[in-house]
Amino acid sequence: MRQELMSLPKTLADDVARNLVMVAQLIDEDPEQAYAYSRIALRLASRVAAVREAAGFAAYATQKYAEALAEFRAARRMTGNVDLWPVMADCERGLGRPERALAMAGESEVQKLDKAGQVEMRLVAAGARRDMGQLDAAIVTLQSPELASHAVHPWTARLRYAYADALLAAGREGEAREWFARANESDKDGATDASDRLAELDGIEFVDALGEADADDATTDTDTDSDDDSDTDAADSADARAEDDSESGDRVESDDDENVENAENDASPEDENGDGHGSRAEDEAPAAPGEAPRVAPRDAGDED
Repeated sequence: MRQELMSLPKTLADDVARNLVMVAQLIDEDPEQAYAYSRIALRLASRVAAVREAAGFAAYATQKYAEALAEFRAARRMTGNVDLWPVMADCERGLGRPERALAMAGESEVQKLDKAGQVEMRLVAAGARRDMGQLDAAIVTLQSPELASHAVHPWTARLRYAYADALLAAGREGEAREWFARANESDKDGATDASDRLAELDGIEFVDALGEADADDATTDTDTDSDDDSDTDAADSADARAEDDSESGDRVESDDDENVENAENDASPEDENGDGHGSRAEDEAPAAPGEAPRVAPRDAGDED
């Protein structure tokens, strides 16, 4: 790739290289972001084969199979290299054309692939057979010297895993368990979930302790919030009752003041005529029930 970029002006080559590095770093963790960087590199240097290949893998990782296939074909035309043949066949599968993938598996280009490329082509062909409902044929396709070998290569775990998965789909659970175990033994980098599939067959259920702890904490927080809300409501109710009692007390006090004022007015020694006696109506008013009759005082001049 470095040699290809040397054909570009230095500043442009540096920009393209930075974007290609980001594609390589993000393609597994964030394929969409890797795809975005690949489009920038493609816009800057579409005539560089390495850029077209990187753009193809980024599109493939985001399941844009038609776009990926176009980029892989362009890269192959530029270089004449057959290394991309298996992934091109898998793009045909992704586009719903498994018969084309099988046809590519029988082409002469396969014989030009190295051992890793031939294993990849076998995996694609087996997948195409399964796409077409030919499960037994898929199992036979995967049976090979590479599968039977006890040596461990970078592709060994994936080959054993694919074989185990096909056996399980065919209802051959005992054999599938054996091959999932063998896949797990050879999977040093965690490229497959063979360990999980093996545990599933053995009836082992994994519990997410951290997730349960988070759920318990959330429940506790909810209960605490509920208790706090209850305490707050009780305090608000107590304050409301206290306020009502205060207002009631104010009304009682106001009524008492009014009664006192009325009593003082009734006890005034002067009447409206200024003669020191109450009004006639007041003097002649009947006594209240249970009280002694009120008798108006007589003037001294009235005595005989």
